[in-house]
Amino acid sequence: MQAFELESVCPNKWSNANWSLGAHIDSQSKTTTFAVYSKHASRVVLEVFEHATGEDAISRFELVKNPDDDIWRAEIAGVNAGCFYGFRCWGPNWPFTEQWQINNSAAGFINDFDTQGNRFNPNKLLFDPYAREISHERNNAALRESEHNAGIYGTGNDDYKGLARREWDTARWAPKSIVVDDATPTGTRAQIAAEDAIIYEAHIRNLTAHPSVLNLKKLLTNIPGFERVEDIPAQYQGTYKGAAMMAPYLKALGITAIEFMPVHEVDNSEHSATADALNHWGYMTQSFFSPDRHFAHDQSPGGPTREFKQMVNTFHEHGIEVYLDVVYNHSGEGGNWGAQDTVGFTSLGGFDTTEYYVLTNDQYLVDGATGCGNQLNFSTIAARQLVIDSLSYWTDVMGVDGFRFDLATVLGRTPNAFDRENWNYQKKFFPEHPLLTQIAELGSVRNVEMIAEAWDAWGTYEVGNFPSGWGEWNGRYRDSLRRYLKGDGNTQAFMRMVNGDYNHFNDQGGPQKTINFITAHDGFNLLDLVSYNTKNNNQPYPFGPSDGGADQNDAWNSDGNHALRRQRLRNFWTLLFFSRGVPLVVSGDEFGRTQNGNNNPWNLNTAAMWNNYAMIASNSPTAIPITPESETHYHDNFGTANTPATVNPWFRFTAFVTQLRNKHSALRQSEWGNLVSGDADVSYLFNNTTGAGYPSDGDRCVQLLIDAAGTGDNSFALLINMWTSKVDFYLPSNTPGKQWRRIIDTASWAEPEYNYWNDDNAADINHHYGVNPWSVVVLQES
Repeated sequence: MQAFELESVCPNKWSNANWSLGAHIDSQSKTTTFAVYSKHASRVVLEVFEHATGEDAISRFELVKNPDDDIWRAEIAGVNAGCFYGFRCWGPNWPFTEQWQINNSAAGFINDFDTQGNRFNPNKLLFDPYAREISHERNNAALRESEHNAGIYGTGNDDYKGLARREWDTARWAPKSIVVDDATPTGTRAQIAAEDAIIYEAHIRNLTAHPSVLNLKKLLTNIPGFERVEDIPAQYQGTYKGAAMMAPYLKALGITAIEFMPVHEVDNSEHSATADALNHWGYMTQSFFSPDRHFAHDQSPGGPTREFKQMVNTFHEHGIEVYLDVVYNHSGEGGNWGAQDTVGFTSLGGFDTTEYYVLTNDQYLVDGATGCGNQLNFSTIAARQLVIDSLSYWTDVMGVDGFRFDLATVLGRTPNAFDRENWNYQKKFFPEHPLLTQIAELGSVRNVEMIAEAWDAWGTYEVGNFPSGWGEWNGRYRDSLRRYLKGDGNTQAFMRMVNGDYNHFNDQGGPQKTINFITAHDGFNLLDLVSYNTKNNNQPYPFGPSDGGADQNDAWNSDGNHALRRQRLRNFWTLLFFSRGVPLVVSGDEFGRTQNGNNNPWNLNTAAMWNNYAMIASNSPTAIPITPESETHYHDNFGTANTPATVNPWFRFTAFVTQLRNKHSALRQSEWGNLVSGDADVSYLFNNTTGAGYPSDGDRCVQLLIDAAGTGDNSFALLINMWTSKVDFYLPSNTPGKQWRRIIDTASWAEPEYNYWNDDNAADINHHYGVNPWSVVVLQES
């Protein structure tokens, strides 16, 4: 690309233009429009680059502001897909002067921030907040080869290599926006009803980075339903392409929706070889429209977008929806670098700090609710529109079917409505916040799921209080199930959660709005939950060290008894899938992955954290090496099951129970029953072991009748014994002409039979059944 190839088109019309934010190629005129929002800037310049790093811009164009919407625009001929671009901004604290030049100028500088807290600095190249892709991260190879580091992005008067930080020009190394023009199809949406969802939370890298995926087909040989699974070639490990190739596996497992941990572009230190200090989980979004380039096999400009859309298409072909974990509560730009005048903005904050971020009276960035350096200011139209436009793009263009919102309570605050340091009001949550209602409306119109993590670091806990149309991760469910299944006797809370938390969700649209989970990426995974009493985060690489992580986990190590641990795994999975609401499981829990007790491995991109599918082909999955060449081992938390050496009975069990839910509409209801037995609805009826009374708090044995007799589906009886000895349960009366048949018994005696029975070999059970300690029995009426 040469400078003379680019030219502005009708600049006299830019001040009245209304084309949308971002960079867009017009297929008819062959021009590209650029638009970026800044209410307080006094001058914005577009720079176009031939290469992503190492050189100055080849062309510059001064944008023109439309005073009606505060959007700066330009239309340029000669810009093609794959072009790199960025912006420079001037404002009240640093007005433009003709003396200012590229490459380290202080001309025009007044202060590092203005009276409102905006931080304009024309030396710091900014990427487009609406960029469809980002070229690279801040701490990139070209920067380091030039003997620089990320300190160059800072403002303020601190010395950096002989100059004040604010004076250093970052254009040669800063991340660039990329013009993307892509028409890759994402396929026909699966259109899974909310109540039919079974959500599988996964990390793109961890899902397929482990070398075991090279032999996936062999590892799954002779397991019914998994015949279509293929090996994943080495070049696709840990990529969108590799994730797509897992669709047959997830389909066979019974999963209907895969929820990816953040895939928006993050600053990840280039995924260094040791990966022991990375933002591996990705909860520090740099760009809300850009798929993370680290996860793409195709690294060319436009490659991550194409590959992500191809992945979505593949999942849709298999009838699986794609959800994204999105982080709009803060950005990855960070906060103050200690001093008031020092920040390191590369996008949002450099365009308009007060329009995007919450500030104190002294102009410090606020992060109390997020703990990540900043939090977005959803009092402003600009910040709210950023979220809505991002969601619309990922839905309409990238084909995504649902979203889980990290620390979603932050999206329900109005910081500008109150004094900046009136913290009681700053922390106040507004369920009818315009952004929350806009998101719900978008979900309804587009038929995509909007799911909140309804708490944050300020201690706000609003589960069940989001507007109609939202689903919510139900932390009450997690805590109540964990406590009851370790013998706490919190019987009333346990029954309420199994019945879909009616008290908090009856006005939310149905029990499908409670997303039930035992484990998630935060905290212990399932095997560790039954194997440790406390977290074990300060351990050597590759299982640590990691900071943070909850100290209260409601965990129990099962007194070190391996058989009991496996039994308790089965208890958790069974109750999760028979509870009202939508079950969510964590990738790897289905075959017994362990993190050796690390309950917050946010920074670990290591083989120890990747899914080791070799565990599926072993009855002692935590005794196998981390990789064939590794001398480091897992803690043997699973023990050796009473099955053939090549059979992991836990994996067989999880697949059976997951598929069982898919087969029975009684387990996937969008309404609560009327508690009248035999009616044309599904009621959850709780009793004590005799069937003659309602359980009381402290009762560690509960009988549950899932009455579906009037719906045409089977009824189920769950016999739950969290006592330390065997207990006899008297069974509910049969529907005339039908028989109770045992399909699940989680007790250790049944492990050689994988703890389940299909219709053709399920035993008839009459009158009563002795349930072993710490176990759950499921009877099906047929």
